[in-house]
Amino acid sequence: MIKFDYRNADLSVIGAENGLDLAQEFENYKSQISEIILDLNKRKDKRGQGLQWMNLGYSEETAWYVKEYASLVENRFDNIIVLGIGGSALGGLAVTNALLHPYWNLLSKEQRNGYPRIFFLDNIDPDSISSLLNMLDLKKTLINVITKSGDTAETMAQYMIVKDILEKELGDDYRKNIVATTDKNSGILRQISEQEGYKTFVVPDDVGGRFSVFSAVGLLPFALVGIDIDELTSGIKDMDLALKNTDIHQNIAGQNALIQYLMDTKKGKNISVMMPYSNKLQYVADWYVQLMAESLGKVNSQLENVGPTPLKALGATDQHSLMQLCNEGPNDKIINFIRVEEFENKLEIPEIFQYTGIGYLGGKSINSLLNAEADSTKASLIDYKRPSVTITLPKIDGYHIGQLLYMFEIQIAIEGALYGIDAYNQPGVEQARNYIYALMGRAGYEESAKSIHEKIGLTSVV
Repeated sequence: MIKFDYRNADLSVIGAENGLDLAQEFENYKSQISEIILDLNKRKDKRGQGLQWMNLGYSEETAWYVKEYASLVENRFDNIIVLGIGGSALGGLAVTNALLHPYWNLLSKEQRNGYPRIFFLDNIDPDSISSLLNMLDLKKTLINVITKSGDTAETMAQYMIVKDILEKELGDDYRKNIVATTDKNSGILRQISEQEGYKTFVVPDDVGGRFSVFSAVGLLPFALVGIDIDELTSGIKDMDLALKNTDIHQNIAGQNALIQYLMDTKKGKNISVMMPYSNKLQYVADWYVQLMAESLGKVNSQLENVGPTPLKALGATDQHSLMQLCNEGPNDKIINFIRVEEFENKLEIPEIFQYTGIGYLGGKSINSLLNAEADSTKASLIDYKRPSVTITLPKIDGYHIGQLLYMFEIQIAIEGALYGIDAYNQPGVEQARNYIYALMGRAGYEESAKSIHEKIGLTSVV
């Protein structure tokens, strides 16, 4: 199992001004944390609670359908393009970046064991979209369009462009190159998919986009590139079992949730920096940023604006940029390190230049250097009385990635309960989405468009 070390957030290490008396706080909050964990597990099967994501690791039916489809299209496509934004893409990016070869798309088909390259179009930058579509043979490309609502403007605009190109190149056969992941019963993409005859997969009810990585949203792309989804779900199940423990001393998600919450509300550390020491985990930091920001940045029942600000970093790269601010800037951050015990490769540093100031590196490994970088950063943070916690993965594989992401989801759910907010809605996002409809001329939003023009001084729609 992954391990969690919170010692460097304790007052015994960084002092009473910046650290927490964790033994006392665990005692103070043990009943509340226990009640929150019990409540989450009690409500996860009830409709309308936003908690169906807690059951995704046990959805054998979804896994079976995903694997069946992956076997049916095996060797048919050279490329997969995932059209999605936010939670429809970030989970997929996090897992594929962690589990595939770091340069997967540059490998030959033989080196990829026949599996396709995979690309995520998670933004609507015209240069990026045009460049990718011009580079790939779309006849040999499978398009996975993902949007639960079916009317996400960014994703549906991409889909319309790709669909038009495919239809011109393939005629009626273009439908075989599109698979949709959307709502089971309603929405524009569901309607289009049934009219056009696309193969479809379902985004389950009560599963928000940022919690959807272990639904067909993520499992389908994973299976298509050969990732073992059974290994992922095995990690989820084992972590779920561990996190049902209502004793905060035995529940790492409960521990980190309380630490993050108290650092914000009691110590003014309202910035949570996620800093993995592995390039394979850099998109886990991106995914964490959305999970925390969209779940916890809310107005609570007392009409207070609450929620920490997540910030992503990468070790050791950002030791040469962000750490100066973390050490000597405002003491308003808690650093979340992710370390890896056993990397897939071991890279030795040759014993050369022994007569120079870099000779000490010879005979060591890049692996030990990277983890030494993490330890040195933690030590410097202690010197400056800055709190940190460390999550350690035995290695990067499907089992431990499943554990890690599910642990973060439970952590955020517990934090939401501590803040007294609904962690599963996103009204601030919906407001901006409605403004997009207005500015792009969607029927029924004319008055909103006029209001926006007045607010920001626009003279035309586009």
